Amino acid sequence: MKSIKSLLVLFCAILITSCSTDDVEDRPVIEAIDAPVLVSPTNGAIYNLSVENKSSLAERFVWSDADFGGDVEINYAVQMDIAGNEFANPVELGSVNSENQLAVSVETLNGAALSLGAEPFAAVPYEVRVKASVGSMEMLSNSTPITVSAYTTEAPKVYVVGSFLFDSGYGDNWTPANAVALAAAGFGETNFEGFVNIAQENAEFKILPTNTSFDGDYGDTGDNNGDFSGTIEQSDEVNAGTPDRSAGYYFVKVDTDALTYSLDKTSWAVTGSATPNGWPGDDAVATADQDMTYNADTKVWEIDVNLVSGEYKFRANDAWAYNIGKDNDGDGFLNFNGDNFSVDTAGNYHIELDLSNPRAYTMTITMN
Repeated sequence: MKSIKSLLVLFCAILITSCSTDDVEDRPVIEAIDAPVLVSPTNGAIYNLSVENKSSLAERFVWSDADFGGDVEINYAVQMDIAGNEFANPVELGSVNSENQLAVSVETLNGAALSLGAEPFAAVPYEVRVKASVGSMEMLSNSTPITVSAYTTEAPKVYVVGSFLFDSGYGDNWTPANAVALAAAGFGETNFEGFVNIAQENAEFKILPTNTSFDGDYGDTGDNNGDFSGTIEQSDEVNAGTPDRSAGYYFVKVDTDALTYSLDKTSWAVTGSATPNGWPGDDAVATADQDMTYNADTKVWEIDVNLVSGEYKFRANDAWAYNIGKDNDGDGFLNFNGDNFSVDTAGNYHIELDLSNPRAYTMTITMN
């Protein structure tokens, strides 16, 4: 019996050894023999990108096979970097397995250019290449120079930084990262606007081109005596301030071309036929707006109010100079002078008006 068991153990060992040897013999030897060659695009290809064509094909990248010495699956990734950066921080445009081409859309190429720090609508030189890899082994193709003019749909911003930030719920004072953004109407525009909570008497501030440093900051052109001029400059400037040195929730406008700025204090309310006092009328008391309260923690105006079937909208300072209604232009945000909102079911509602994102105002309404 012991002899039989010994023979069985020996047989299994031989079988295992035989299988392991076969596996090793069948396994291909991986070695870097020939790198891929990028053949398309050609040197100096130019891409003028536009948002209207974002879904279109920008380029079909084509390359020759890499040779790793065996029949193995090869991953090919197309990389892009700023010209002259030697691909120190490349962005990947996409990857495929064991194929010789990659279709890249306008939107993808544009996103890569912007992530590499491209100035929108300016011709910027880049380089592209293909990385072939099997496991941890890699080979790189030749690099090809291209030029990309990227687009952006994001409106430029400037930032309000000052002594009021901490008291107003934004963070530490005079800290660029905590500065409050104002947005322009579109790329290339210089008319910035937005709402800023300045919950501090005698507050002072400056306007920053970015929220990373004070480089290129704008200040008031007047004397440093608290009598603010409403005009700005970038040299020999003093701190700007509110018109009467008072605290408040301000609608701030800055034009970096006209070099002007203005602040209008606002306090927001709900009004309309759906509200308890109806639309404003000659009797200011009987038709008074439903005043909202500003929440510095959530940065929204809010109210709990009884509503009936009807219409309503938001307005500031018991007047129509600043009123906000529906999204009339279809961009997903509320509009100044927009259409009225409607209520179908009577009840007590919680309403929030969020003006904290410049030119991207929103509201929510929920029944309590």
